Amino acid sequence: MKLAIVGATGLVGGVMREVLEEFDFSFDELIMVASPRSVGKEITFKGKNYKVVGLHDAVAWGPDIAIFSAGGNTSKEWAPKFAARGTIVIDNSSAWRMDPNIKLVVPEINASTLTEQDRIIANPNCSTIQMVVALAPLHKQFGIKRLVISTYQSYTGTGVKAVEQYDAEREGHSAADPAYPHPIFANCLPHCDVFLDNDYTKEEMKLVHETRKILADPDIKITATAVRVPVDGGHSESVNIEFARPFEMDQVRKLLHEAPGVVVQDNLTDNHYPTPLQAKNKNDVFVGRIRRDDSIENGLNLWIVSDNLRKGAATNAVQIAQYLTEGVLA
Repeated sequence: MKLAIVGATGLVGGVMREVLEEFDFSFDELIMVASPRSVGKEITFKGKNYKVVGLHDAVAWGPDIAIFSAGGNTSKEWAPKFAARGTIVIDNSSAWRMDPNIKLVVPEINASTLTEQDRIIANPNCSTIQMVVALAPLHKQFGIKRLVISTYQSYTGTGVKAVEQYDAEREGHSAADPAYPHPIFANCLPHCDVFLDNDYTKEEMKLVHETRKILADPDIKITATAVRVPVDGGHSESVNIEFARPFEMDQVRKLLHEAPGVVVQDNLTDNHYPTPLQAKNKNDVFVGRIRRDDSIENGLNLWIVSDNLRKGAATNAVQIAQYLTEGVLA
């Protein structure tokens, strides 16, 4: 079993190594892959040093699985080259998510659709993953008609440049190469990714299109506002749901308690509800503030929180790889 991590020196790549170690993921060979400027560097994993190699060498070694977190352009160019060698690519970028021939996978929901023929598998957007983990069992039971989503997303989701900008601003300096057009320290920006022709951001439209694809329902009406916040630890989401069928609150709570990957934190007497600080470095999706929306028929509100670098990226990708090794490739 040969496993490659493409983008091993990046922010998500580092978390991926942590998750692989925590999951005690089994492999015979580990290939650390990064951009030319990082080739030759050494990365320590489980007490062993691995020399970083370039993409050409990694393809030649023919890994069984390659987990990509190296950006969309890199994935578009190199994922097919790995796939042509027989490698299964699990890609964390947006490059393949909406390709009708590529599966967009959250293991708790649709890993069972994977087959040996799937050579490129898309990892969804971070804010989409945590939301659909909670919504999938509710959609199956009651049918979601409409979603109104407001996200409060950690600056870590933008990558190293955003972390450097936040750290510089916290220390009272301006970032040399800022990731955002405005300060992020002690501020909120209603601006995640680039603006599109419809005046929504790319991040907001990812929530629309990816949710429909993962839940296999193109008719769900969805609108979203994505906000970047000065939080280190995770993404939070306020999700308003209109169901097609009536529900009882006991049914909703039971489904969420039983949902794989979901932890319900909803005891208002003890001020017990999810926060990104509490979710940091954890692999679960936390749900609270569960309450009926009496302003519409069959309405429900949820507050959903998860570590965006974990379940929103690295953990979901490793879970896909784990599913493959225990099932499809077993």
